[in-house]
Amino acid sequence: MDNRKPDWLRAKLPTSKEYKEVREIVDTNGLHTVCKSAQCPNMGECWSRGTATVMILGNICTRSCRFCAIQTGRPTELDLGEPARVAESIAKMNLRHAVITSVARDDLKDGGASVWAATIRAVHHRQPECAVEVLTADFRGQQEYLDVVLDACPDIFNHNMETVKRLQRPIRKTARYDRSLWVLEHAKSRGFITKSGIMLGIGEKEEEIKEVLLDMKKVGVDILTIGQYLQPSKKHVDIDRWVTPDEFKRWKEYALEIGFGACESGPMIRSSYHADEQSDMFDVRARRRAMLAEQEAAKSAATVSV
Repeated sequence: MDNRKPDWLRAKLPTSKEYKEVREIVDTNGLHTVCKSAQCPNMGECWSRGTATVMILGNICTRSCRFCAIQTGRPTELDLGEPARVAESIAKMNLRHAVITSVARDDLKDGGASVWAATIRAVHHRQPECAVEVLTADFRGQQEYLDVVLDACPDIFNHNMETVKRLQRPIRKTARYDRSLWVLEHAKSRGFITKSGIMLGIGEKEEEIKEVLLDMKKVGVDILTIGQYLQPSKKHVDIDRWVTPDEFKRWKEYALEIGFGACESGPMIRSSYHADEQSDMFDVRARRRAMLAEQEAAKSAATVSV
């Protein structure tokens, strides 16, 4: 195939005042962002809108997925002051919707779940009206650690399927298709708005795309993102094809037709693209208040029974 990017994949260079302000906050507070670490093509647009996807638990991942630009190896940091710093940065940006993700930390017993929970709670405390969307790893399928994150009441829970069933092992060597579906199903069973995403252009077939979309819908995924795979380096898996904007449009129509509540589908789409609009659509702040009230009621009832 022709390796030159088509015209529809050319991002504009960031120049706005808002972009510079977000960059200064990120740099001053020593934060990692998936925008930079994963070479997101939308960084200029998102930072110019005053948003950024914060990446916690360091910038070295214990997994080596063949599509991802994030550095892999043995992590060297576990910063327990990070949650407060993330919350302060989000407050300075005055965000209404914050997206937080992390590297996979299989070197930690809980996969970093305790830091995840502390970060979510810190943001809720520092910026109560800011919706918190989390994009997590699978915690090796261990429910007790996934529940630590969910107990902190994120407003949207995101875990990406990334690709179709057949390509999971060659693309996501440490992850599993059924495990990722279980993570999403468990979060939905606890009442959370759930979200997932896949890449196209990595060797998938049309019927396989339909299969993964239907499987995600069966476990209750509410929000779907579909974007073009971009090869970070020659060491990563090759691009199979450039998917046209018209095909992305057809997949969005199909997703909405089979029952997804929202779908962002296009060549430049990534997990956090226009995420703030989705939080408004699902009224996530009201849902969080209801969940927290239920938690308090359960604690009070337990205290009385004792």
